[in-house]
Amino acid sequence: MVVPELRPWRAARPHVVRIAGAVRPRLARAAAAAKPRVARLARAGKPQVARVTRPWQYTAGATTAGLALAAGVVTAAGPWDSSGQRTAERDRAVALGRAGGTDHGRVPGAPAQPRPAPSAGPVLTGLGGISTVKSAPDGKALAKTLTPLLKDPALGPRPAAAVVDVTTGRRLYGTASDTALTPASTTKIATAVAALSAMGADHRLTTRAALEPDTKEVVLVGGGDPTLTAREASDGWASLRTLADRTAAALAQRGLRDVTLSYDTTLYAGSQKHPIGVNPNLALVSPLMADEGRTDDSTSGPVKRVTDPAADAARRFGDLLKDRGVKATSPGPSKATTRAKTLATVASPPLSALVERMLTDSDNDIAEALARQTAIATGHRADFAGADRAINARLRKLGLPVKGAAFKDGSGLNRADRLTADLLTALLAKAADPAHPELRPALTGLPVAGFTGTLTTRYTDGAAGVVRAKTGTLTGVNTLAGTVVDQDGRLLAFAFMANNTTNPAAAQTALDKAATTLAACGCR
Repeated sequence: MVVPELRPWRAARPHVVRIAGAVRPRLARAAAAAKPRVARLARAGKPQVARVTRPWQYTAGATTAGLALAAGVVTAAGPWDSSGQRTAERDRAVALGRAGGTDHGRVPGAPAQPRPAPSAGPVLTGLGGISTVKSAPDGKALAKTLTPLLKDPALGPRPAAAVVDVTTGRRLYGTASDTALTPASTTKIATAVAALSAMGADHRLTTRAALEPDTKEVVLVGGGDPTLTAREASDGWASLRTLADRTAAALAQRGLRDVTLSYDTTLYAGSQKHPIGVNPNLALVSPLMADEGRTDDSTSGPVKRVTDPAADAARRFGDLLKDRGVKATSPGPSKATTRAKTLATVASPPLSALVERMLTDSDNDIAEALARQTAIATGHRADFAGADRAINARLRKLGLPVKGAAFKDGSGLNRADRLTADLLTALLAKAADPAHPELRPALTGLPVAGFTGTLTTRYTDGAAGVVRAKTGTLTGVNTLAGTVVDQDGRLLAFAFMANNTTNPAAAQTALDKAATTLAACGCR
């Protein structure tokens, strides 16, 4: 099983104000520390300042406060995704002006809410600005703190762990950190980094309608966009309705009101069925689908899927054309020829937004799509095996420790996947590297403890808004990898991996305790 997506971002807003006040001391100091580096980054990356500077500017500080933005340091640029994630971050930035440091204004008898994060020193030292933040934690002190927690029987016979100082990339703690284990959904961090590295954060996935000359055949060509939607409210995602509007208008200009409809799924190769078989956690892996082939109004989490996502999307497209005065036949599979003329297109949001949604919601459909897209972008066959080779190659090119790693899928649902704690922390550190701003969404998409995605209901008794991490859960597998700022204001990347667990709830609690302890640690 996998962790289902929990409350959407907007449900977190009542907690946002509380945490914002608590972390204000951290961010005020962080702002002053970061200014020199921010100015240098702005000059160095002028062409992409509007899009990529903002994520790096707030990554470290956001880890401390669930992406709270330091006023005066962070710009308002960048996409705002439909889940409200970045809207919530903006609201939290406004809330920074309120009193903070303790739990203000609690109403007696009110429902329990996440405890405010403790104050700490400057947290943006990864930017390279002059700072009074202390040096990285001492390895021996970390070991003394974490080792007893990782011996919890709930974590199985031999859990693996690693902690890395993000500023320097130096490993501070490790146990079995080079042992390749089943990672579950923390695999998505690797998928995110590989996809961003191969295609860039601005890349978009295009769905198009094409007209075959002299045949009146309209071909709906799948471009691999897993977020294409047929809903009336598209919320910023590519809309099948918009594509129908544009296609009908283009046909009208040609005097066509009666067409043969077909669909093209040849972008991908190999089996569409994931090795785990039919499963409510994902649809068939197809380059053409609408609303992830869901059979209800949900936008994330497990649910029954349609038996053929491409045929379903084409049928819905045909119905939309009919509503717009174009009579279309029942669709069948085909392949658009090189002579086909594009009638209309719709494009996904940038890859950065897709990666953030994938990580926050642990979206398996997006993960598998991005794995295939990585294969296509790097010249590999667009099937499971090709995606494995493509991801491995991209990470190796980035200089990451891929020894023992296996990517049998992009989502982590395959038990044959293998990652090490060293690789997971190296992925996070690389995503924080100022030399790779294109990788930043691999950090900004991580769920925030107590607020978003798969961590919404976790950490309510400690480290809410301070830890942000990707969860991983299969039967007998519990993993957690992400970032945290310790009590001395040092940004750390961590990975905790447990296989052969027998009590998932107890294992999850043990992992959360380790991350919370790391957040509270000065460890000197």
